[in-house]
Amino acid sequence: MLKRILGAALIAASLGTISIAGDAKPTDPQIAHIAYTAGQIDVTAAEQALKKSKNAEVIEFAKTMERDHKAVNDQALALVKKLKVTPEDNAISQSLSAQANKELTTLSALDGAAFDKAYVENEVAYHKSVNDALAKVLIPSAQNKELKSLLETGLTLFKQHQMHAEHLASMMK
Repeated sequence: MLKRILGAALIAASLGTISIAGDAKPTDPQIAHIAYTAGQIDVTAAEQALKKSKNAEVIEFAKTMERDHKAVNDQALALVKKLKVTPEDNAISQSLSAQANKELTTLSALDGAAFDKAYVENEVAYHKSVNDALAKVLIPSAQNKELKSLLETGLTLFKQHQMHAEHLASMMK
């Protein structure tokens, strides 16, 4: 559990560094890439859970994560295409991906109830971090009103994910 909390803290730190460098705010193309990357990370984690878990509630939760994050990412891709914006890879996206890959490796070594508990705890921590970054950095920094609106819609949905994950985690203790 400590690794999961530390992993989430690293993700939060990565997202938080967006505004630290001379108070430079991320650009809309960077925000689009960060948001897409964060969504894809959760899709990949859900896919891993669907392969490894035997717990019906965890499987249902993972299906929800996969479906919802794919849908938001599809909307994001449609928006950047409409706006003729190319998402810009950046240090934050790269850091998120690197941390997620480490977490997937950690989770891949677990099975059964240990996997389920670790996956759900990671989802709680991850959604807390991403929701915080959306609310405090990405949404306030977004210049395009359609991008901002999509991020706000995502935040509403992801807050529900966080509550669902917290409820599931409380049942696994």
